[in-house]
Amino acid sequence: MEGKKDPRERLIDELHNFQEIAAFLNPSPGEIPRLDCVDIAGFSMPLADVIGGDHIIYVDFGRRYNLERRIAEATEKGRTAVAEKLKQLTQRAGILVADVSGHRMTDALIAAMLHQAFLLGAQYELDRDGEITTRIFEHINTRFYRTTATNKYFTMIYGEINTEGRFRFISAGHQPPAVFSREFGKFMKISKDRLISFPPVGLLPSGNDPDVRSEPGLIGYKKRYRVNEINLLSVGDILLLFTDGLAEHAEGQFFPAEVERLLADCADCSAEQISAQIRSALLARAAPKDDTSVVVIRRTK
Repeated sequence: MEGKKDPRERLIDELHNFQEIAAFLNPSPGEIPRLDCVDIAGFSMPLADVIGGDHIIYVDFGRRYNLERRIAEATEKGRTAVAEKLKQLTQRAGILVADVSGHRMTDALIAAMLHQAFLLGAQYELDRDGEITTRIFEHINTRFYRTTATNKYFTMIYGEINTEGRFRFISAGHQPPAVFSREFGKFMKISKDRLISFPPVGLLPSGNDPDVRSEPGLIGYKKRYRVNEINLLSVGDILLLFTDGLAEHAEGQFFPAEVERLLADCADCSAEQISAQIRSALLARAAPKDDTSVVVIRRTK
C-alpha cells in the first residue's frame, strides 16, 4: 500500500526523531556560564551515536533569567530577603552533571526528564526563595522514585561556583569533584566531611516526603540532602566535575594520574583548552567503554 512504511523503517524514523529531540537538550557553547574570575568549559561524549545517559546543564543565572525584573518585583512586594538572594546570583553560576545507569540511546529519556524537571523547578525556586535550594532535589528524587524502574536510577551532582572560587554542591551517588592545585601541581586531598554523598536519584524514597503512605521496608529512606563546600583558593586552581566514563577509563589508569600530569602541563591554558586536551588524551589512551562527561572550572583571578 502506497505511503505505508515498513515496520523497520518506521522504527528507524522514530529513533531518529527521538535522537533529534534528546540532542536538542544538550548544552550549546553559548550556554556555558560567563563569570568574573572563573572560566568554565566542558564536554559530554556519548559512547554510542550522539546521545546517551550522561547530561550536563549549565545555569548562567544572569542570562537564563531576568534577574533585574525579579529583584524589582521582590523589592516592590517587600520581599527584601528574596531580593538580596537574587542579587547574589549575579556572582554565581550553576552546573549539574548527571549519569543515568546504562549508556544506550534510550537512556537519554531519563536525562531529558531530569532536564525539564530541574529547569522548571529552578524557576519556581527563584520566584519563591530567590535561589535554588535542596528542596528541588528532594522533589526530583521523589518524582523519579515513583515513576521510574528501580534499575533506571541516576547519579547527579549539582553545584554553584561563585566569583571568589567557592563551590557549594550536593551529590547523589556521583563521582566526587576533584581539585587540582596549580601551586603544588597535583590533585589535592579533600576531607570526607566536605564530600558527603547520598544515594543515586530515584533509588530510595525521601524521608521527608509528606505523601509517603507506607514504610519502605528494608531499603529505608534517603536522608535530607546536605550541602558541601570546597574552595579554589589560588589563581590557576582547577575543579573537575565528571562521570564514571572518566574515572574508570582505561581500567582506571587514565584518571587521576594521567589527567594530573596533563593539568600540570596546562597551567596557563583556558578551561576550553584543558577540556579539549582531556578529551583528546582520553580518546588517544583507549577506546571509551562508557558515556563520558567532564566540566572544567578554573579560577583566573
